[in-house]
Amino acid sequence: MFTKVLIANRGAIAVRIERTLRHFGVKSVAVYTEADQDSLHVDEADEAILIGSGPVKESYLNEDLILDIAKKTGAEAIHPGYGFLSENAEFARRCRAEGIVFIGPTPQQMEIFGLKHSAREIAQKADVPLLPGTPLITDVSEAVRAAEEIGYPVMLKSTAGGGGIGMRVCQDEKALQAAFDSVCHLAQTNFKNSGVFLEKYIQKARHVEVQIFGNSFGEVVALGERDCSIQRRNQKVIEESPAPNFPSYIRENMLQAATRLAKEVGYRSAGTVEFLYDAEAEKFYFLEVNTRLQVEHGVTEEVLNIDLVEWMLKEACDELVNLPSLLPVPSGHSIQARIYAEDCLNDFRPSGGQIDQAIFSKSARVETWVRDGIAVTSLYDPMLAKIIVHGKTREEALLKLSAALKETRLYGVTTNLQYLQGLLEEKACKTGDVYTQMLNSYTPSEQAIEVLDGGVQSTVQDYPGRTGHWNVGVPPCGPMDPFAFRIGNKLLGNSPDAPGIEMTLRGGSYKFRDNVSFCITGANMQATLDGAEIPMYKTIQAKPEQILSFGEATEGMRTYLLIGGGLDMPKILGSSSTFTLGSFGGHGGRALRTGDVLRVSDYAHVENELALSYQPTMSKEWTIGVIPGPHCTEEFLQPEYLQQLTDTKWEVHFNSSRTGVRLIGPAPFWTREDGGEAGLHPSNIHDNAYAIGTLDLTGDMPILLGPDGPSLGGFVCPVTTASAEFWKIGQLHPGDKISFKLIDLEQAEKLKCTQEDFLQRIGTSASLPMFTNPVAQPLKSDYPLLINETENRRFPFSVRCSGDANILVEYGEMELDLLLRFQVHALMEAIQKHKDLPVLDLTPGIRSLQIHIDATKMSILELCQHISAIDRALPPLEEMEVPSRIVKLPLSWDDPATQLAIERYQQNVRPDAPWCPSNLEFIRRVNGLDHIEDVKRVVFDANYLVMGLGDVYLGAPVATPSRPSSPFSDNEI
Repeated sequence: MFTKVLIANRGAIAVRIERTLRHFGVKSVAVYTEADQDSLHVDEADEAILIGSGPVKESYLNEDLILDIAKKTGAEAIHPGYGFLSENAEFARRCRAEGIVFIGPTPQQMEIFGLKHSAREIAQKADVPLLPGTPLITDVSEAVRAAEEIGYPVMLKSTAGGGGIGMRVCQDEKALQAAFDSVCHLAQTNFKNSGVFLEKYIQKARHVEVQIFGNSFGEVVALGERDCSIQRRNQKVIEESPAPNFPSYIRENMLQAATRLAKEVGYRSAGTVEFLYDAEAEKFYFLEVNTRLQVEHGVTEEVLNIDLVEWMLKEACDELVNLPSLLPVPSGHSIQARIYAEDCLNDFRPSGGQIDQAIFSKSARVETWVRDGIAVTSLYDPMLAKIIVHGKTREEALLKLSAALKETRLYGVTTNLQYLQGLLEEKACKTGDVYTQMLNSYTPSEQAIEVLDGGVQSTVQDYPGRTGHWNVGVPPCGPMDPFAFRIGNKLLGNSPDAPGIEMTLRGGSYKFRDNVSFCITGANMQATLDGAEIPMYKTIQAKPEQILSFGEATEGMRTYLLIGGGLDMPKILGSSSTFTLGSFGGHGGRALRTGDVLRVSDYAHVENELALSYQPTMSKEWTIGVIPGPHCTEEFLQPEYLQQLTDTKWEVHFNSSRTGVRLIGPAPFWTREDGGEAGLHPSNIHDNAYAIGTLDLTGDMPILLGPDGPSLGGFVCPVTTASAEFWKIGQLHPGDKISFKLIDLEQAEKLKCTQEDFLQRIGTSASLPMFTNPVAQPLKSDYPLLINETENRRFPFSVRCSGDANILVEYGEMELDLLLRFQVHALMEAIQKHKDLPVLDLTPGIRSLQIHIDATKMSILELCQHISAIDRALPPLEEMEVPSRIVKLPLSWDDPATQLAIERYQQNVRPDAPWCPSNLEFIRRVNGLDHIEDVKRVVFDANYLVMGLGDVYLGAPVATPSRPSSPFSDNEI
């Protein structure tokens, strides 16, 4: 046996070969391109070599490169798999000349069978039945004369190539004349050989092939037959063994014919003899020979319980002897389905993109190269996986395959999964009455929605979004108007977390591929179904091929398309919501675009409607209830600030998004001249975990933070939107006016309870509560400090109100103190042990800890009491042990992406920001350094102690080693 084998292929077959090599202790060398760098075949190889950016001619078909890598890595043999170089006789010769074993048949055998006309000659010599046909034909007039003798219909075929390329059925002379030049040109372009010939065409033919195997000692065996009749455009879709409804005498004669043909040329290694079978006449005819391993070899292996790759390896080493004695008795039935990245209802257009999640059945044999997060490109064959099952009977195998396909999901790209599932339910498939053209009239429905136009920015969201990851900077995302979103799901009778589509400003258009129930909520984008206006907040039944179109919202900003049953989307970190900045969640981690196909879950249609008087009202002037806190106290802002906030009519800035809504208005009344240790501007503080809906003062510009916003930062936040009012932030349109009303926790609680009660009553006979705008409340003088303890403590302890679902715990003074960070960590660990607390997120800073709870299960005031008790029970810091580690990370200096971000910020947000136009110059200036190179020295020479995590790095340099000479450096943290 070899010690090292190079696999000159990619994808599922490369993985398949690697696993067999590993079983025998043989080292594998994989080749891959940049487009394939995340493929499973790269991971599973003992050694992987990059061979180019992606195009096959420069990589997988580059003979010189493949041979050079084989020699450099010390590979003794090359396994070509199928496709690419697998039937390249010249490459096989070059391998032999370089002293490298080509694992496959001989070059001469590839050449003989590679040209169909010479293969026919060998078949005739071996007494293998042939279709009436011709030798090579040079001109169309010769073809017309021959066709008259054979009788129409005929098949015009190129002698070179395979895979269905260069084949045309001609029903009459006119069709033959029209096809001749085209087929010749196609053959020359694809195979460098324009030779063509004619064969009689059987209208209802079956494609049955025999697996053959031979060794260097002249032994040849036929390893049973496979039926590959279920084809689309001459490409196999489903293969099985043994062939169904196949007379035993035909099977015996076909196996004998294949054996005779193989012996005629002393065939070596794996190969396949393909036949056409006329079921009506019970006759079979030679078609061609594939001198390689076939994609469908797995069904033969399942029925015979053998490993054909193992046989190929042993044969190449002359270790496969006495072949007839190795032939097992066939057992049971095996079926394979090929999963392609293609859009079956759009003329099988190849589908590319990112696979968000790959889920395969554990009860089937799966051969694949894909995994979560991998990119599928148009550079290669679109086959993603092969699903192979084995049963005692064909009926059992069909049931197993159907179950395996139902369990399979490949989110993020369009596949033929539903096409295959529907196909297995077809009567012809169930009975085995299969033939090569049976799919020509097969067009199944598909439980899905096709995106014709994704609008300005449409994303998949779910409620409540992605909770529990705020501490590492992953925002909750979810609908920006959760109220409208939840109403839609409630009207449809969906699960509360059913994913839907959020559309921003302009919604685009969508085609339904099956009967689908839907509901539209939020802003009115004048939706039409096949051109007819449809109402909002009402469940509607759509039919296949109907098109739902949206215009532009003039009042409000976001519209929601909710689907009966919800969209079938993967759960990434517990949610299907799209986080576009992180490029994950939803569909492909991005906004929807033309050509996307979104699968729909099963549903039952319900008739439901929300009366106009109960529908949330869109406006150009909004009143939003906000709760003071966490930072409206006098150490940050003057007492008059809150009056200024509520007296001002704020305007929505055009540069607003899901991360936050910017507001135009007067500068705040600051108490401080600067932020002290935290920075130059009085808005700066050392650290602060942000709550969704908080008003974040970034400099003098307020921003209402959205669900995709930052988790942690260094700005003062004076008020926080009540959770029942958050939906209004999602509907703010550029140019809208906002008035803020200060409310207390008690009123916020009433608003929330009313909203929840409203949602619960939808779809029931109970009357719905009416909504009113929040009314300003007289506030306590110490608001938002819920707890403020300074006496008899090692560190001052305060709890600040941060809306009606968050509190901000702070220790000590506003300074960077490592002891405070340990105190925060101790509190966080203690809270995590209290499983009775409805905590959704714990987000630590340097001296602070934000606690986000499910406010439907506990009030903020109740939470304060629990946190105070936990704090009092904390052990002394001297008893703490905190695990730590050293991590080395690369640093980039003056990165172009940073330069671009500063440029855009200066143009679109604040042209006078002190860090514009150069952040590095700003750092130099505020630190009193002489040169920008001094900034570089400090940053690159330091080791860092990480004191807080989130989407904002908090750390401090703790050492200064020698300066690196490169602009890129690995720094320890």
